[in-house]
Amino acid sequence: MSGFHPAEIIKSFDTYLKVQGIDYEAIVIGGAALALLGVITRTTRDVDLLSSPIPPLILRHAKDFARSNGLAENWLNDAPQTLKNELPKGWETKIQKIYQGSALVLWTLARQHLIISKLYAACDRDADDAQDLLAMKPTSKELDDARDWVINLDGNLEWPEHVRSFVERLKGGLV
Repeated sequence: MSGFHPAEIIKSFDTYLKVQGIDYEAIVIGGAALALLGVITRTTRDVDLLSSPIPPLILRHAKDFARSNGLAENWLNDAPQTLKNELPKGWETKIQKIYQGSALVLWTLARQHLIISKLYAACDRDADDAQDLLAMKPTSKELDDARDWVINLDGNLEWPEHVRSFVERLKGGLV
């Protein structure tokens, strides 16, 4: 399966975990979080968690679930966990609940922190992240605040100008 609708997969995984008698709570970011918030409707390839490490029991069941549902083995992953160290101090006190199931509870970042994470990803990869960011309809101030944070996240000498230029293109709807 190349992509899936996160809300459907999350609901299905919640049912799966309930049958297994397992509860799990995590922080979701990226496209899956935006889909659960109703900001985007596109498919995604994975569900990125800031919660790490993912407990071995959950990983094992996520892999079993993946095999049963034609998903990539790493559809549920904690690959972006380093972002925890790059977000503004206190981010974890501002998370918001976006899914409450029978066995699964999912949280995500506060809006400004989601904007920062999406801007960082968009500047770094320039994939679906720019469109996701536009779908969030950030204000000019939100983009400027995110820009000021993201500029400091890469040591490449060209990074600050790249971020500034990218934000200006975003503001002009040119991405």
